[in-house]
Amino acid sequence: MTRVYVLLVVTWIRAAAQYPVSMTLLTAGSFLVTGLDMAAIAVIFSHVGSLGGFTLPEVMFLYGASGMSFALADLLFGNVDRLGQHVKAGTFDAMLIRPVSPFVQIAVERFSFQRLGRVAQAATVLAIGLAHLHVPWQRLWMIPVMVVCGIVVFTAIWTIGSSIQFTLTDAGEVGHAFTYGGGQLTQYPLSVYGADLVRAVTFIVPLAFVNWQPGLYVLDRPDPLGLPYWLRFLAPAAALVLACVAALAWRSGLRRYRSTGS
Repeated sequence: MTRVYVLLVVTWIRAAAQYPVSMTLLTAGSFLVTGLDMAAIAVIFSHVGSLGGFTLPEVMFLYGASGMSFALADLLFGNVDRLGQHVKAGTFDAMLIRPVSPFVQIAVERFSFQRLGRVAQAATVLAIGLAHLHVPWQRLWMIPVMVVCGIVVFTAIWTIGSSIQFTLTDAGEVGHAFTYGGGQLTQYPLSVYGADLVRAVTFIVPLAFVNWQPGLYVLDRPDPLGLPYWLRFLAPAAALVLACVAALAWRSGLRRYRSTGS
């Protein structure tokens, strides 16, 4: 499956590369547009010394880690939220008879190389934040772990939202509320939100494990809400559980899907 995915990605990139100027401009535009989010945070810090008890470099670290996870998940699997369009158009039937997973086909379809601009922007912010924090090397191992787990969390939420579209074809915005909405929510320290919301994104929809809980470990900061210390190490477990739920939801949707007769 991985080999097929890579081959399809390369095919789409080659197609986009036939128009190098357009591809370059779109990638640069993605970098600049997503940079407006960081610009908004910079404006906030021009008026305050801290945000939710966190300094600008710490917020940049949290923003960059979340941004990289979201951008890579969007780049690699974000297209699955187009399932409803395929169901309505009848094109999903064709995917079912091909010798390739329909999930892979949808995820790779119209692979958007320009989304790398968003990845680059988040990586730049993360690098700048880390450069000003001087994190002990003993804690750096958590950074790639949190980014990978964040990718899994966002991809799983996208998949669950897409699975709903097997029966409710216009329910794409449901998934967007948790993916795009979750991406926006995790750009800031969760200490700026209410305690009930933080508990919800910790124990119900585990967005807190994208960057908040593991980020507290990297920054060696106490949890503002007093949640247990061991939660900082549960990002892999939370990502695994959510991935299993997403796989079950996808398979359940496939079993219940009825052909459009196209």
